[in-house]
Amino acid sequence: MNGFLTTHVLDTAKGCPAAGIQIELFRYENGLAVKLGDAVTNADGRTDSPILPKEDFALGQYELVFHAGDYLRRTGQAGQAPLFLDVVPIRFGMSQDDHYHVPLLLSAHGFSTYRGS
Repeated sequence: MNGFLTTHVLDTAKGCPAAGIQIELFRYENGLAVKLGDAVTNADGRTDSPILPKEDFALGQYELVFHAGDYLRRTGQAGQAPLFLDVVPIRFGMSQDDHYHVPLLLSAHGFSTYRGS
């Protein structure tokens, strides 16, 4: 297969990339989550390489788990405990042998995502 998966995180409150966010990747097999790997965002808010490279790509259902709370605390945006957003899971399907890009647009009180390019 030639598909692969990339991601990045943008801090919409500060208007900049979100560096230092831990991201975990899971694939769902028979309803069970199997951890495939993890990465940390760099200064550009991206992972240094695809979080799911071509050699590991398979069609199916996946989940990216963004550990946003640590970033929000580190940047002084967390507010009172418990945090409104701490761990942000995004579950999505990949049905085509293609490049999938799933970014996280983050603030302390909201997030959004989309299939990017």
